[in-house]
Amino acid sequence: MHYYVDVIKRYADFSGRARRQEYWMFVLFSIPIIVVLMLVDFALGSYPVIFWIYNLAVFLPTLGLSVRRLHDTGRSGWWYLVSVIPFVGWIAIIVLMAIEGDAGPNAYGPSPKQLQA
Repeated sequence: MHYYVDVIKRYADFSGRARRQEYWMFVLFSIPIIVVLMLVDFALGSYPVIFWIYNLAVFLPTLGLSVRRLHDTGRSGWWYLVSVIPFVGWIAIIVLMAIEGDAGPNAYGPSPKQLQA
């Protein structure tokens, strides 16, 4: 659970690097939350109000995490704009988020693996 809370605490931090584990654990925790909120939304007959409120609440933390993840692979955060390309862009972002980060320090800071080891 700390993976999710740590990302929310750093909600507007676009500097530094984020490990693959940090990114994918945040995604893993977000999916059940979204599913539950959608079910509640449908049960209340208010869909998509609660769903969009949650998405707006986590937009900046998710964007910050995504930028830090791209930094870990040595890419600028502007690469995240690739995701606006339908289908191909989404696949490209999934691949970029899944590849291993730079082993040593890069232009965006020291390796988060080395800091946690």
